[in-house]
Parts: sequence; structure tokens; C-alpha cells
Amino acid sequence: MCKSDDNMTPVQPNNPLHGKTLEAILTQLVEHYDWQQLSDRININCFINEPSIKSSLKFLRMTPWAREQVEKLYVVTFTD
Repeated sequence: MCKSDDNMTPVQPNNPLHGKTLEAILTQLVEHYDWQQLSDRININCFINEPSIKSSLKFLRMTPWAREQVEKLYVVTFTD
């Protein structure tokens, strides 16, 4: 990981998730796909039964494998 000279914060030019919150990632996926299509792509109960950003974030923050799937879908969908 490189550091910028100005403020010694990590610079990750090749990481498409850098600077994105999980909430921003999920919101963008829902806007792009809608809950139905999102649940078709990632079979997670919180996307199927009464889905909401809040409940999905709670689940994704506690479940690393599910978060990883969401992040992978984001990268595939929104990067070249």
C-alpha cells in the first residue's frame, strides 16, 4: 500500500471499493438492480423477505461471506 506525501493516508488507486461505504455500495446496487434482481443474483434472505437497507446492512456487517458477495457484485457491475 502506498502512502501519499501530503497526509500519510493510504492510497489505493486500483481498489474499486476504496472510499465506498457498505451503505453506498448496497444503495447503488439496489438502485441498479432493485431488490428482486439483487436477490436473484445473491441468495440472501434479507434481500428476499421485507428487504431494507438498514436490515441488510446489519446482516452484511455481521456476515463476512455475504458482504464479500455484495462487494464482488458491485465490482463486476460498476467497474470496467
